Amino acid sequence: MRSDRTTRRAALALAAVLMTATAMPALAQESAKKIRIGVIGAGNIGGTIGGLWVKDGHEVMFASRHPETLAPMIAELGPKAKAGTPEEAIKFGEAVFVAVPYKAYPDLAKDLATSLSGKVVLDAGNATQKRDGALYDEVQANGIGATSAKYLPGAKVVRAFNAANYKVFAKAGANGGQDRPGGRMAIPIAGDDPAALKVAEGLVRDAGFDPVVVGPLKDADKFAMGSPGFGHEATAPELREKLGLGK
Repeated sequence: MRSDRTTRRAALALAAVLMTATAMPALAQESAKKIRIGVIGAGNIGGTIGGLWVKDGHEVMFASRHPETLAPMIAELGPKAKAGTPEEAIKFGEAVFVAVPYKAYPDLAKDLATSLSGKVVLDAGNATQKRDGALYDEVQANGIGATSAKYLPGAKVVRAFNAANYKVFAKAGANGGQDRPGGRMAIPIAGDDPAALKVAEGLVRDAGFDPVVVGPLKDADKFAMGSPGFGHEATAPELREKLGLGK
């Protein structure tokens, strides 16, 4: 009898261990889903998308040369939001979101290129002729993806969140995108590094959207400002059709 009890206890203990072992990868995967993100540029786009990530449970550090000016936004977003300098935000982030006026990219290259090297960088900048002058001409000649890569050397650049107005993002991404009639809005992305693209896809989903991988970084021209692929409030299947992509 005692032997039977002992055997039963041992079997139950083994079952518990196996159940725990089976659950651990899932738990690890769940906990790994949320990462630290540094946001360079806490204006309309950076503040909007960064705020959506905070609401999804990510820790986000918003950067400013004067972090104290971000105190009201940080207080509104809650404890997962922080403020820091650009250097601090890059060091903090496992991924970095760049959302500054394109005319600032040469300064980014000069001041932050070393810190950004090796980082997954989601790049939302757009070049406009009136504001950016010669830099706009460079984008027209070489493409937005290649130009961003030039000014973010060594970074694993993924073009993302550049193809719509921040007000569209704020509305379409609210409540995880579930309130949008017809389904979640699609966000086109492009990049050369497969692992960085996977990170970007996850962050697009976490912000409340569906990612559509358009192709390598050179294909970012297909949804650059002024292109036929820019400015669509579409679902993923609709956007793939508009961009001529396979299902």
